[in-house]
Amino acid sequence: MENEKEQPGELTPEEQREVLEAAMQAGHILLENGAEIFRVEETMDRICCHYGIRSGNSFVLSNGIFTTSGNEREEIFAKVQHIPVSGTHLDRVAAVNQLSREIEKDFLSPGDVKHRLDQIRIMPGKPRTMQILASGVGSACFCYLFGGTLRDSLSAFGSGILLYVYVIFLSSPHLSKIVGNIGGGALVTFLCTVLYLLHFGENLNFMIIGSIMPLIPGVAFTNAIRDIADGDYISGSVRMLDALLVFFCIAMGVGMVFSLFHRLTGGVLL
Repeated sequence: MENEKEQPGELTPEEQREVLEAAMQAGHILLENGAEIFRVEETMDRICCHYGIRSGNSFVLSNGIFTTSGNEREEIFAKVQHIPVSGTHLDRVAAVNQLSREIEKDFLSPGDVKHRLDQIRIMPGKPRTMQILASGVGSACFCYLFGGTLRDSLSAFGSGILLYVYVIFLSSPHLSKIVGNIGGGALVTFLCTVLYLLHFGENLNFMIIGSIMPLIPGVAFTNAIRDIADGDYISGSVRMLDALLVFFCIAMGVGMVFSLFHRLTGGVLL
């Protein structure tokens, strides 16, 4: 029929390996940028099945991908990739999802898919100025939603901006994750406390809560719950532990500053 979609022919061993490499690269990009485990496995399976590879099998954890393939008709393939737990870049996840849809609609050669994946991998993130401004706006909005006044929100806006300046220029490039989050929690608490003592804000608790929100790994925590609900207990537990460690480090930084102010002032000012 004229409307019938053109199907790819039988792949050579070299093309099979290229397809499997592309599928693994797609999974790597998804997992590295915060996608759920089921999404990674489904995308890899779709790529392999579309090009006629029926023996492909992938096992995905939160920080690694194991891919094998091979039978009496298909070439033996086995590869393992370690993927450290990192941040979330949903624009790259969305780009890979869009590519997987295009693969199913139109026949792209394995080389074309590999080229598109290389482009997605080097997609630039949001500009630093946008990240800093978004942190300030988000802090102010959360402060207001939690019950803060307009003055509290303006104070949280300034604290959120300074927080992300710290994150971008000091914490991310030079500090470990634990130390960086402790420092971020301490910095926000110190800034909000000083602004509160200078009467730029009225509710210290709302100011601190709003300003801390840019540090909270909400996507990672949500994906951890979703992975556990889907039966991926190992990956979900690892992501949950990573998110809880961030929460604990932030709380430690807040507590350290409160203890310092309490010791210096004898609890008179706070």
